[in-house]
Amino acid sequence: MNNYLISIVGATAIGKTSLSIEIAKHFESEIISSDSRQFYREMTIGTAVPDPEELKEVKHHFIQNRSIFDDYNVGQYEKDAIKKLDELFIENQLVVMVGGSGLYVDAVLKGLDNFPQVDRNIRKELKRRLEKDGITSLHKQLKELDKETFQKIDIDNHRRVIRALEICIGTGKTYASFLTDKTSERNFTPIKIGLTADRSIIYDRINKRVDLMMQNGLLREAENLFQYKNLNALQTVGYKEIFQHFEGNFELDFAISEIKKNTRRFAKRQGTWFRKDADIKWFDYEEPREQIIKYIESLVTTKK
Repeated sequence: MNNYLISIVGATAIGKTSLSIEIAKHFESEIISSDSRQFYREMTIGTAVPDPEELKEVKHHFIQNRSIFDDYNVGQYEKDAIKKLDELFIENQLVVMVGGSGLYVDAVLKGLDNFPQVDRNIRKELKRRLEKDGITSLHKQLKELDKETFQKIDIDNHRRVIRALEICIGTGKTYASFLTDKTSERNFTPIKIGLTADRSIIYDRINKRVDLMMQNGLLREAENLFQYKNLNALQTVGYKEIFQHFEGNFELDFAISEIKKNTRRFAKRQGTWFRKDADIKWFDYEEPREQIIKYIESLVTTKK
């Protein structure tokens, strides 16, 4: 198999975007995003979408190609991404995929796991509890029923929490028990690259990124989206906290500190997710890009 998908993963703010662009430029290729929030065109600053100059350097796909009003999920993304890759591999032997949304990365590389059907009333009841009591009670129940999943998923995403819980309740088994290592047939060989750094460095980079987002107008962007705050796309760190400020629950400084805290928590879960994949080759975030490219070249068999 002579097609290669270079998957670049790691914690938020670690430098994945700049690395992906350098790799894509070197191999004269294109980039597909696996960041589940950069799909939405109304969300730019708070999702750290590559800036216009970066987007001009290399052609990107799945960046602001949807609207927050669209009902879009990981299953649809898997189909769209595989179709796009089929098209790109006609002209390119190598394509780059970048993003920190572990579920979306795995959907492209391995395919989605099959879960049993459960009583729809379970989800309805969980949604009722969410509206009445908030997400904390759901967190507590998921931690009791499936600690492994609780530690790995984005627990700030209520849809994913409810999905895991309904499987636990409906089957009497953990959500994690239905996850398999079975890989769907793909027409490419994955080369997995991870960027890493000491936790203190990652946290410092996150704090600085949030400050930069505020300087670049995150408050105004969130204000324009506030009326749509209940949409699934906006159940996102960076927006939820500012919405709390608009509702009078948080002072602005506290909202900003909560964004930083919740982003750090998200980065920790990203690390938990990606570290379970023994096939990822990890590089320090300051590793010379030429060394990473040399590693990729050592694995690539040129088409005859």
